[in-house]
Amino acid sequence: MRKLSHILLSAAAVTLTAALTTGAAPAPSPVGTAFTLPGSKVYPEGIAADPRTGTVYVGSYADGTVYRARPGARTAEVFLPSGTDGRRTANGLRVDTRGRLWVTDSTAGVAVYDTATGTRLARFEAAADTPHFINDLTVTPDGTAYLTDSVRAVIYRVTPGQLRAGSGPLTVAYDLSGHVTPPPPGRLTLNGITSDRAGRYLLTVDMTGGELHRVDLRTGALSRVALTGGDLKAADGIQLSPAGTLRAAHNVTNTLTRWQLSPDGTRARLTRTLTDASLQIPTTLAHTPGRTLVVRSQFDKGGPLTPSTGTPVTFSVAAVRGL
Repeated sequence: MRKLSHILLSAAAVTLTAALTTGAAPAPSPVGTAFTLPGSKVYPEGIAADPRTGTVYVGSYADGTVYRARPGARTAEVFLPSGTDGRRTANGLRVDTRGRLWVTDSTAGVAVYDTATGTRLARFEAAADTPHFINDLTVTPDGTAYLTDSVRAVIYRVTPGQLRAGSGPLTVAYDLSGHVTPPPPGRLTLNGITSDRAGRYLLTVDMTGGELHRVDLRTGALSRVALTGGDLKAADGIQLSPAGTLRAAHNVTNTLTRWQLSPDGTRARLTRTLTDASLQIPTTLAHTPGRTLVVRSQFDKGGPLTPSTGTPVTFSVAAVRGL
């Protein structure tokens, strides 16, 4: 009798364990949706968060529209319509400490807008007779903007004095063309760019070579950051936190990575990798308190990536936890 009771109890335990195992809810995905973007062919690329107001701006690679999502909004609204000031694309976006929105146009240069009114404050253009692809930008604490050119592998600079003047040509501050690993014909090099909170150096990623490059703003010295645990191939947008955490969006691999940077910015160690198809070709990100906002470009759904793999669904910005 004791033996039978033991068998029955054991069987019940096994059944309960199996029920708990098979019926357990899967762990919630760290990837959700922050807000959607109106339009059927948005193909967003750039993003910028204004820490003063919590407003988020997103740019369209397809037609240059800049969208605005106010805090709590589930759908963004058009802030700068397509074609404003002749803008054809909106690649890199940044809000500086004075609340000015910088927007790059890969075909032309960069324009600066008042976030309160949408008024254009300044515009700087690349030389029309030189091949270029103005991609991303960062603004250092002293108000200087630095922009990457993915074709020429150079970094342009716009100083506060030039900004006050309101217009002018984009001038090259640093030439990395002889420093990056030579890419195959037709491939891009420099893409995302960020800077440390003290304004000591720039970091820019070579998306084809998978390398991270450091520019010393005091000496002009160029160097490669020593990466441990992985590489930055297909890395598009990057962002550096005040605590030295570097986050990167790797577009065609649907991957986000987190790196811990050394205090001097010469070394970076991979600490987390998240790969999820629901990121839908992430192009860049903006880390905000409690979450990371990631642009879902869907470039592979009738966008600039070929061949196309289908029709895009609703365009949106993802909210990722734990990155």
